[in-house]
Amino acid sequence: MKIGIIGGTGGMGKGFALRWSQNHDIIIGSRDAERASQSATEFTNLAKEAFGEIKGTISGKDNVSVAKESDVLILSIPYEHIDSVCSVVLPEIKDSCVVVSPIVPMTKTDVGFEFIPIKENKPFSYQLVLNHMKNKSKLVSAFHVISEKKLVNPTLKLNYDIFVCGDDDESVQVVNGLINEIKGLRPIYLGPGELSYLSEISTPLLLNAMIRNKIKNPGIKIV
Repeated sequence: MKIGIIGGTGGMGKGFALRWSQNHDIIIGSRDAERASQSATEFTNLAKEAFGEIKGTISGKDNVSVAKESDVLILSIPYEHIDSVCSVVLPEIKDSCVVVSPIVPMTKTDVGFEFIPIKENKPFSYQLVLNHMKNKSKLVSAFHVISEKKLVNPTLKLNYDIFVCGDDDESVQVVNGLINEIKGLRPIYLGPGELSYLSEISTPLLLNAMIRNKIKNPGIKIV
């Protein structure tokens, strides 16, 4: 399976690339194809150091090329860039492509991290991405509460639950499979896409708990 990561040169893209390259071909996306290619070389070397040999590959291309080739497309982009990026890349994806949104609409204020849809009466991330989807059922919301700092250590076993929302069972199962491939992660289905705000709001909740209680790189686990 080809997994594309838009905004893949960042920490989340790096972590996913290192871990999923054991079984899949990863395509790092960036507006700058050369930067994407350089990151892909770096990530490949790190993956081989961690695992020896990897069954998949890590390559880098411009965002549009990544969108065209991917079977699964991860949108690792800021909330404020959703319209500008998705309007360009999502019209290019295959009809069968599963699109994953880990995007969190939050802002830092004097009181802490706040949820933009509540504070500013704006759409949550899933709603904005959905506007640009050709096949709206292929959008899945996931990975909002994963620790980036722990994700980028490919040999570190994680111990988190990942909330998943989506309308198409087949697409949800594809994402659940990718979650299960990362040791220590467990997918927890919350319901259809319209409930994605429940997953998105868990990130500012987690960050505020982390800061106020001096907890290092926490996650969420339902017990």
